[in-house]
Amino acid sequence: MNHKIHLKRIYTPIDDKDGARVLVDRLWPVGLRRESLQLTDWYRDASPSLSLRRVWRRGNITQEDFMRRYRWEIVYSPTCLVPLMQMARQGPLTLLGAARDPENSYLKILREAIEEALLEEDRQADGGASSPPCYAEEFREY
Repeated sequence: MNHKIHLKRIYTPIDDKDGARVLVDRLWPVGLRRESLQLTDWYRDASPSLSLRRVWRRGNITQEDFMRRYRWEIVYSPTCLVPLMQMARQGPLTLLGAARDPENSYLKILREAIEEALLEEDRQADGGASSPPCYAEEFREY
């Protein structure tokens, strides 16, 4: 199944085709008011850790190292993808961040991780489009 996951800069104007708009960043973008962004969620758990961001900003690691370490963070916390996977299954999902070039930022890695996790779920469900992790929220109530 093909899921529409878009990457956008948080400062880019809102589009009707955005679907669920999720800010995936640990820091709030400078100069923006929450009300003006029409966010579905501000989801920090799937963004790079503060320590990883810090060493990247200081220039202590290369971009390749940053991307590799970010992938590891996702792998070691696979449940961080579940809310984003649920949104992607419901319709278009737009991942928002402050990076100047979202296609060459951590958002691209995150989109790939979400797509891979959705594919794996579909494989485990014998080609079906549903799986237990996507409905985890529903079962917590019982």
